[in-house]
Amino acid sequence: MIMLRYAEIQEDSPTDQRDRERELFDRSVELLTKAQEDGVKSFACVEAVHFTIRLWTTLLDDLAAADNALPKELRASLISIGIWVLRESDAIRKGESENISGVLDITKIIRDGLK
Repeated sequence: MIMLRYAEIQEDSPTDQRDRERELFDRSVELLTKAQEDGVKSFACVEAVHFTIRLWTTLLDDLAAADNALPKELRASLISIGIWVLRESDAIRKGESENISGVLDITKIIRDGLK
């Protein structure tokens, strides 16, 4: 689902791309907020972590692509953030962490930077 939508993003104008990226981050924020309310052992948490991992995996693939137009320093920073989000999300998934709020905070910051 995300891969299909992300493929659509690549065909749009930069403004449309940013709007669609923001929509995906909005969805991740919604799911993570629900997961935080329901707790780490809830279905909402499973859904939020799964969506967030898929989102960041797709973004990291794009950021690592040679044809990505973002400046190298920004790409490197976003890749570092994405790796942290993936590691923390995986730890939540495995029951090794309860840091939904950390993943949620980072997701909001990145989403808000897409304005």
